[in-house]
Amino acid sequence: MRIAIQGGKASFHDLVARQYFPGHELALVECRTFRQQCTYLQAGQVDFVVMAIENSLAGGILPNYTLLQRFPFTIVGERYLHVKQNLMALPGQTITDIKIVRSHPMALHQCNEFLEQHPHICGEESHDTADSAREIREKGLRGVAAIAAESAAELYDLNILAASIENIKNNYTRFLVLSKEKQVVSPDANKASVCFHVQHKVGALANVLDVFRDQSLNLGLIQSIPIPGHPDEYAFHVDLRWLKRENYELAIAKVRQLTRELTILGEYQCGDKPYDRF
Repeated sequence: MRIAIQGGKASFHDLVARQYFPGHELALVECRTFRQQCTYLQAGQVDFVVMAIENSLAGGILPNYTLLQRFPFTIVGERYLHVKQNLMALPGQTITDIKIVRSHPMALHQCNEFLEQHPHICGEESHDTADSAREIREKGLRGVAAIAAESAAELYDLNILAASIENIKNNYTRFLVLSKEKQVVSPDANKASVCFHVQHKVGALANVLDVFRDQSLNLGLIQSIPIPGHPDEYAFHVDLRWLKRENYELAIAKVRQLTRELTILGEYQCGDKPYDRF
């Protein structure tokens, strides 16, 4: 099973792929960007994509919502990962020795309070958390640290100088699993991701939301994305949860009459959120 992940071994995408497909022999295809993941899936070079879509602290990854609009993929599942960020470097150093810390922009944002407490450390963006750790080991970089998962420190034999440095401890990231092929909807499916456009007039969006409310659907997310070439017009991404599927189906039928270009991105089983355990 070929899975495209953003980043390298011991990245959070790597961890999620192995959790979502337990017991399978996986060939993980490492990608530098989210767009590269999508082009691989579109070309049939991989079977699935595991893609981060939002973080409880940093918010939605807006470019990835745009990718969901541009590529005709199906969301077949989701996974929430409790994210613990750690500062790591080559052995024999302390935090005072560190001048530069490298990591993915989202990871740096999740740890900005820690970095503000250590103003002598300059943050530098990289394409991946784990690959930042790998580069330190391969190039023997001293005075440079990475922010990544504990598994990256173990894999690349780095010392953790500070553990769990994220701003909030109930920090989680939501990941989507994407397929190019249409999948049979599981009878356990209780969540859907949909995208639609509405006319640019007063009450257009409110009318749609009223339908979801009237059918007792819970909105887990509503995200607006600008439509290129159409100033002041937006596409809306909405996550819906239901107790009775017939309520969801009735709502979709009514909403189609109120919107333009309504697309069901996927119907799947809702993932468990780690913060429920805090």
